[in-house]
Amino acid sequence: MSASANEDAATPEWGRVLICGGTDWSKLGRKGAKQDAASGESKPDLLEPHILRSLSNIKATSAHTSAHACHCVVLDVDGVAWLFGRNGSCALGVPITVDAISENAPRRLTAPDLGAAATTTFVDAACGRNHTLLVSSDGQLWSAGINTLGQCGHPVSPDVPTFKSVNIVSESGAKERIVKATAGITFSAVLTDSGKVFTFGSGEKGQLGNGKTGERIITGNKLAFDIVTQPTQVDGIDNKKIVQISAGQQHCIALDATGLVYVWGYGGYCRLGLGTQADELRPKMVPNFTGPNEQMMGAFVAAGPSNSVVVDRQGMYWMTGKWKNSGEGSSGSPYSSFRYMQDIMACKVTKASCGGVTHWLLTPDDDDENGNPRIMTVAWGQNAANGELGLGPDEPKSATKPTRHVPLVDVAVIDIAAGQNTTLFIAKPVGKYADLPRHPIDVDPPETCIECGQDQGDDGDEVLECEKCDAPYHLACLTPPLESIPEGEWFCPDCEENPGASVGAAAKKLKSKSLKRKAEPSPKAGGPYLLFPGLH
Repeated sequence: MSASANEDAATPEWGRVLICGGTDWSKLGRKGAKQDAASGESKPDLLEPHILRSLSNIKATSAHTSAHACHCVVLDVDGVAWLFGRNGSCALGVPITVDAISENAPRRLTAPDLGAAATTTFVDAACGRNHTLLVSSDGQLWSAGINTLGQCGHPVSPDVPTFKSVNIVSESGAKERIVKATAGITFSAVLTDSGKVFTFGSGEKGQLGNGKTGERIITGNKLAFDIVTQPTQVDGIDNKKIVQISAGQQHCIALDATGLVYVWGYGGYCRLGLGTQADELRPKMVPNFTGPNEQMMGAFVAAGPSNSVVVDRQGMYWMTGKWKNSGEGSSGSPYSSFRYMQDIMACKVTKASCGGVTHWLLTPDDDDENGNPRIMTVAWGQNAANGELGLGPDEPKSATKPTRHVPLVDVAVIDIAAGQNTTLFIAKPVGKYADLPRHPIDVDPPETCIECGQDQGDDGDEVLECEKCDAPYHLACLTPPLESIPEGEWFCPDCEENPGASVGAAAKKLKSKSLKRKAEPSPKAGGPYLLFPGLH
């Protein structure tokens, strides 16, 4: 096997970042917070999926947010984390004076930036309401954000202002190697490579799975609950090999290697799928997925704000709890136990995600005209006021039943991260990906070639525009020169050298360069002429 083949085999599946929904991070989901005209122009609600320009040349492997979060983390093939969104209580690991980090200029963070070894990368991430967890390839957990209830895994404090490592050890004193993380509003949970689950934070609804809440009356007849700042192993599943965990606002759902599903925490609206609204202080097995039919045991789990989802081994989608605002499945008539969704019975679900009011799944679609497999994106949800369903500018913002996501038809989506008011996708740059709009729509690019500063009109040399910043280049001005427009994506030298850079700043810089070139006398005028082979 050739070296390049080995490299391809080692490279994880990747795609580009798409975004829809709200982008006014400091105001999203906050009562009484309305966009004014000025902010509406610069921080719009995106009513259909857009290519996120700032990360359009990043090879993204996964996106992370949650139904109760207004911030996001994207991981790329190099294990670099890109963070943006609301920075409440230092959730993004930057000073609290920074209210939000724009999606148009995300924060770039590497594990070595935090003091890890030079070869260490990030492999997973999780977003709570106002805190963030990062997992590095050496098995270390890092946290930042609000810590008033110990949800960052450190002694109680107003916040953890920058990412700090969390020490997680077993009862025997051995250091645990973390592989996955998830986070609720006031608690966190992590999964080790040996299949153990550790939790920390508030025990108010039993979400820590340790058998108690510590409820007690304090001054002024107010209630207080246990706070666990040292990550502690969850009771009842310590002899099981857990392979997946997902946290809702105040509950958890877990899947073991045999396909058994466990739930614990807040039972309101029957979100645990056990037939009652009682809280469960320790993990409890869900009867629906105990066998003996192995095809009906769990293959994938996801927690929403007031619901839970299980995808079984035959790809069938099961839901419990409150998942809409009216009719069956609403607060007045929630699903008391896991039920399959009849509208999507024919779908073989491969991935699912739950946002603040949205629900998403991926399923194989009919092959295209060339026989290539395709993926269909399905979505539904009520009161998606910020366009987080992304059904299109001329379509309703909500859908009460699962519906084929038309703007993403023939777009190869490989991952979905549904947030409180925003949705992120990872999509391969093939098919109709290139036809999607880009965000921001207009970046005011230079009008003349960046290299020569000349605009030779329709009869002149062909012009190639950068996929990210729209900067124009004559084919002959590139190094090396090109004879024709290349197929697929093309990024200018400046964007190639500065992945993740702010598009607006890049366009302004290139425009200045272009105007400078244009002002220089050309060789035909007898003056000095200098061809810049690239921007370095």
